[in-house]
Amino acid sequence: MNVVVWNENRHEQTNPKVREVYPEGIHGAIAGFLEQEFDVKTATLDEPEHGLTDEVLQETDVLVWWGHKAHDEVKDEIVEKVHKRVLEGMGLVVLHSGHFSKIFKKLMGTTCDLKWREADEKERLWVVAPSHPITDGIGEYIELEKEEMYGEHFDIPAPDELIFTSWFEGGEVFRSGCTYQRGNGRIFYFRPGHETYPTYYHPDIQRVIENGVNWVKPVDRKRPVYGNAKPIETIQPK
Repeated sequence: MNVVVWNENRHEQTNPKVREVYPEGIHGAIAGFLEQEFDVKTATLDEPEHGLTDEVLQETDVLVWWGHKAHDEVKDEIVEKVHKRVLEGMGLVVLHSGHFSKIFKKLMGTTCDLKWREADEKERLWVVAPSHPITDGIGEYIELEKEEMYGEHFDIPAPDELIFTSWFEGGEVFRSGCTYQRGNGRIFYFRPGHETYPTYYHPDIQRVIENGVNWVKPVDRKRPVYGNAKPIETIQPK
């Protein structure tokens, strides 16, 4: 299976703390554990066509997306191409601040806005769908010592399936693991992953992302044919 890990790669260029946590970039850290199971490539915002050329997208089974401060710099024509590929069946895993990316908002049809706070808070992600494949190998919850808080209300459509619900030290809760179907494509949104915390080195977080990639992978089914259709049966004159 061909996986592309996309990252805007801007914090790593400007923030020494982020470079210290993720010297190979967030995309490099995620690709590093995914490549143990999948054929993985990376792509970043400043590459030509953001690294998502027609050829790359056509060969991609699952796209993993991380963005934060440069959502507006993603070209609309690239968003349209990614959107088309998701409807055709390409899987999409959206991480952390990718909730506000153009592609996620287009697929959701809502603002995808939320409450947030950076205060080094404990996060406890409770598994609320213990039989789901995305939670395979995970206990009752995942505990992160420090994370950015995301709080409700999260302006998204009701998930097809809610996989994780987070509780934060400050008292907020959040729908942190959500799945959707759009056209032939599957989408998994997974909340943790603020750029200044080593979240993507946590073995349970890695396991969930791996499981998520496996879950959103394309099914072997062609897109339905739309438009004017000839009758299957003979229509008798009335």
